[in-house]
Amino acid sequence: MHNPIPVNTPLLDGNELKYLTECIKTGWISSEGPYVVEFENIFSKYVNREFGIAVANGSAALDIAVKALDFAPGDEIIMPAFTIISPAQSVFNAGAVPVLIDSDPVTWNMDVSLIEARITPKTKAILVVHMYGLPTDMDIVLELCKKYNLKLIEDAAEVHGQTYKGKMCGSFGDVSTFSFYPNKHITTGEGGMIVCNDKKLAERCKRLRNLAFEPGRRFVHRELGWNYRMTNMQAALGVAQMERIDSHILRKREVGKLYLDGLSQLKNIKLPLLKIHYSENIFWIFGIVLDPKGGANAEAAMSKLAKLNVGTRPFFYPMHLQPVFLENGLFKNEKYPISEQLSEFGFYIPSGLGISDSEIDCVIQDVVAVLS
Repeated sequence: MHNPIPVNTPLLDGNELKYLTECIKTGWISSEGPYVVEFENIFSKYVNREFGIAVANGSAALDIAVKALDFAPGDEIIMPAFTIISPAQSVFNAGAVPVLIDSDPVTWNMDVSLIEARITPKTKAILVVHMYGLPTDMDIVLELCKKYNLKLIEDAAEVHGQTYKGKMCGSFGDVSTFSFYPNKHITTGEGGMIVCNDKKLAERCKRLRNLAFEPGRRFVHRELGWNYRMTNMQAALGVAQMERIDSHILRKREVGKLYLDGLSQLKNIKLPLLKIHYSENIFWIFGIVLDPKGGANAEAAMSKLAKLNVGTRPFFYPMHLQPVFLENGLFKNEKYPISEQLSEFGFYIPSGLGISDSEIDCVIQDVVAVLS
């Protein structure tokens, strides 16, 4: 049996150590250090936005982005049912109401054809989450935002460097957010980024990440914010990672293609699309969806792979089934069958930037053995 293959291994073989050492030697280890602004400038320019606001993590970015848009209690924000909890949590904590859309069974993104039917006079925004390596179909979303005068919040946490019809993901929203968790295309350990083109909105986001300190008298507050600052050491990692982002994207696509070639023999499973008419998959993760008629769910397959030293993770759990939201009176009797199916039968296998080709071969052999 081979050694354990974790579901993600980050790649830190550039200038990360050099820049971190500089932070330590100079004493600039807090959020006041120069790497923070440098990282904000590099990243915002990369995704074609005027302003970048570095924060503690992707969830913090969403908290700030939603609050900065000043929704009123009861305002509705349309978003996918199938996603991590962070977007719905940010909407709920802001006093707004998340309105859910089921998934497209092919791309695993929000099914944009279902959005317009859910728009009401209370709808104030659409929150897009680009899912697992392919973007949401943005043309329809942008048309609806224009038609109904809606704000667009773009969660691009999983698609660093991805494009939609040649335009950078993260460049579409009134405000867009990213995560730099270790399983992302670039990482700062933890960390996130808010990007936008509105100077006043950017300044508001900067205040909210810093306990809403006001200019002038620092400890006089007109509103409540958070301590969601990114440290100089995290930003130093980010600067080093951005120097390698193009090669990271190439490697992710190589890993995806190796898995597609190696697993194409398997029947009764769905593999990720290599490309769709508007984008080529960037393979944030490599997901597998089992045939519901096959008799086994993701949990059973993951258990078998664990015994073979292959790390896995389940797909996200749908928002309408989350106990915390049900206990708060949301989503009663709502059904989103594609999202439920993805959650029950979907999981992903090791595909971090640090994985070797030989490890990929081992994973392919084990997945074939388990799922044949």
